[in-house]
Amino acid sequence: MINLASFLDSTNLKPEANEDDIHCLCMEAVRYEMAAVCINPYRLALAGKLLADSKVKLCTVIGFPLGADGLKYKIYSASMALDNGADELDLVINIGAVKDRNYKIAGNEIDSMLALKSKRDFIAKIIVETALLTEAELITLIGLINDSGADFIKTSTGFSSRGVSLGDINIINAYKSKHLQVKASGGIKSLALAMELLDLGVNRLGTSSATRLINEYKESQCTSRVDP
Repeated sequence: MINLASFLDSTNLKPEANEDDIHCLCMEAVRYEMAAVCINPYRLALAGKLLADSKVKLCTVIGFPLGADGLKYKIYSASMALDNGADELDLVINIGAVKDRNYKIAGNEIDSMLALKSKRDFIAKIIVETALLTEAELITLIGLINDSGADFIKTSTGFSSRGVSLGDINIINAYKSKHLQVKASGGIKSLALAMELLDLGVNRLGTSSATRLINEYKESQCTSRVDP
């Protein structure tokens, strides 16, 4: 039996999420001792108060969900998020630049955010949005992220045409460095998919169904113990 909660970034990035929704998200994360909550920057102050004195990390998104904000805006947003208590930043790459084959721009964004680590202690996750990439583009980005020193590569925003696939993880595993961790996200609503991803070595699962997955997992373990 694994501690499923320790792999979960419980997520609510819906634009219509209200204070009650964020309160519920954070209290459930504290109750089950999840890895992190992932919320929009506007909700950092509220979530920070709710998570105070807990082990749950505070995560927010930068350049979300399109990755098209431009370097100065992304770095400003990242700096403000850190000032507002964020422990982890999930940066959406400039997907348009990737489609232009201008990997220098995408790489500069990653390097510039990581430069903030010289003054602040935080976890950097780079969202590549696998649904919009060719296999060759994904492989190139994995190389960039390997060289950057980022902590995680993250598959998806959850706002594109699809979320993570097992094929995405297989490609990432084939080309990532040993130090680079993997956050799978987008469409992780079933326990079966969550367990398949963990079996492939994924380190974090970003999901809006975290509490339900934990309860389903606990129920499945109880059932397996009583079945002959």
